[in-house]
Amino acid sequence: MNKWTATAAAVALLAAITMTAGCGKSSKNNNTSTTPPSSEAPASPGGTTTASGEDAETIYKAQCIACHAADLSGGVGPNLTDVGARLSADEISSRIHNGGGGMPAFKDKLTDDQINTLVNWLSAKKG
Repeated sequence: MNKWTATAAAVALLAAITMTAGCGKSSKNNNTSTTPPSSEAPASPGGTTTASGEDAETIYKAQCIACHAADLSGGVGPNLTDVGARLSADEISSRIHNGGGGMPAFKDKLTDDQINTLVNWLSAKKG
């Protein structure tokens, strides 16, 4: 194996490990409730903020950016710039909760409130 092939292989391996390790990275939240968020929670326009004030972009940056990129253009995971045009809110919610197609499930990593905030935000992404 020549020097360039070995270097390229090492870089590709490192990139794959780094991206895979980042997917689904979070502090574990043991909230296993499937109850929707309280109707008493303050809502933002479009439901893009949790009851605690955490916004969708903050959640996305902490949980999704490693696989879907800062601009939602994808990489390890698919492009999300127009996900609201391709999937219904229920389909987006199901994918975040249960994973699938290479995506890990987040039902044990994010609260229902956080997932609903992401779903509302992503559903508005029509391209």
